[in-house]
Amino acid sequence: MDGGPAGLVEDVGEGTGGTPWTFALLAAAALVGTALLGFPLLVNALGVALQISFFAFFARHLAFAVAALDSAPADLAAPLIETGIQPPVTVLVACKNEEAVAEVLVTSLLSLDYPAERLQLVVVDDGSSDRTGEILDTAAAREPRLACLHRAPGAGGGKSGALNAALPLATGEIIVVFDADHRPRADVVRRLVRHFADPAVAAVQGRCEIVNPHISPLARLIAIDYFAGYLVNEYGRQALFGLPAYGGANCAVRASALRELGGWNPRSVTEDTDLTLRLHLAGWRVRYDVTAVDAEEAVATVSRYWRQRHRWARGHQQAWRDYRRAVWQSRHLSRPQKVETTMFLLAFHLPVLAGLGLLVLGLWLAGLVIPPDPLRLFLLWTLLFLGPLLELGAGLLVSRSDRREAFALAWFLPLFFISISLCCAAWVEGVAGRRYAWAKTARAGEGIPQRTGA
Repeated sequence: MDGGPAGLVEDVGEGTGGTPWTFALLAAAALVGTALLGFPLLVNALGVALQISFFAFFARHLAFAVAALDSAPADLAAPLIETGIQPPVTVLVACKNEEAVAEVLVTSLLSLDYPAERLQLVVVDDGSSDRTGEILDTAAAREPRLACLHRAPGAGGGKSGALNAALPLATGEIIVVFDADHRPRADVVRRLVRHFADPAVAAVQGRCEIVNPHISPLARLIAIDYFAGYLVNEYGRQALFGLPAYGGANCAVRASALRELGGWNPRSVTEDTDLTLRLHLAGWRVRYDVTAVDAEEAVATVSRYWRQRHRWARGHQQAWRDYRRAVWQSRHLSRPQKVETTMFLLAFHLPVLAGLGLLVLGLWLAGLVIPPDPLRLFLLWTLLFLGPLLELGAGLLVSRSDRREAFALAWFLPLFFISISLCCAAWVEGVAGRRYAWAKTARAGEGIPQRTGA
């Protein structure tokens, strides 16, 4: 499979929570548990613990699906209601080797429906080795609304570093961020900024759709995964807990709050998750607007999927190590919000637990252990798969997708095993203290229209 151009992985810093001593502690716990309980009882205890974990996440998936099916369709159809504010806005886009999509990006930015005198457009050529800088410079020369900032190759910090470099140039009260392959609808900025009429709101996340689901079965499944992620999971987190996540693209953040927190964290490979936690812990609110829509490109190959999701797993697992204690010590989060935030942070640990479940199943099939109740093991795996399938199905229903799209779910099982593998690899690397790396997602520019209408 195609893994994308070389030279797209950049060191960002040491992992703060990973240490080889964790492996020693786990090994010691296994030895002590085996000595006290015996190997079969230890494995059965592990199975019970996994079942409890999977049931908790199943209940969460179910609650989000019910919330989305109940009210998301009405919210999707709601008209744009202005709040009477039009603050100065700066749009930032970090671009590293984005030759395939740079021209379409510029067209999309110039099509945004917002007063020109209140809209600043800044694109960052982040040390690109292709024609990205040349394309952006040409566009900036003919369009006074567009400014292009160049970073030297190897400047460091990944996307966070590029955005932080542009932050001193930003004149807007609100910073709106897109990725280079994103194609925002013309009204996205107006829909995002209206929420800042509430002075307690520091960030707003919009909804992303996949623009190229037709190019491969994997891209089609990712499109369904985005329906589940934005129309069910993100929607449910807001509806039930008031805790949507700032997603890093097609999103807006209050410039004063961002500067107060020191900008984006260049030591995190998922700067969006990191900023979400820092905003919540500082007492700010994050909102989600299901009607603020843009389109983005899905990865079309397994190798690119691995590279992208492996980075997400490393960043999410890093955020768990960095913030888990602060979450439970926070005076700004209620107890239910602390529970939800913990489960949010553990989302990329769940496939690691699923890997342990596979180990238990393998030991049972090999005859090394016999569970006291095989029905319990069956229930374990039913809950493991049923929860995500509930969100995927609810996403298809809320999006009013064609019924034939459901056939793409046949790819869910093999992709789930790939997710288990990459999350386990990310966990081992993180615990071992391996350096985090920013792995840029390669763009193909395939199937992306020149403009996405409002």
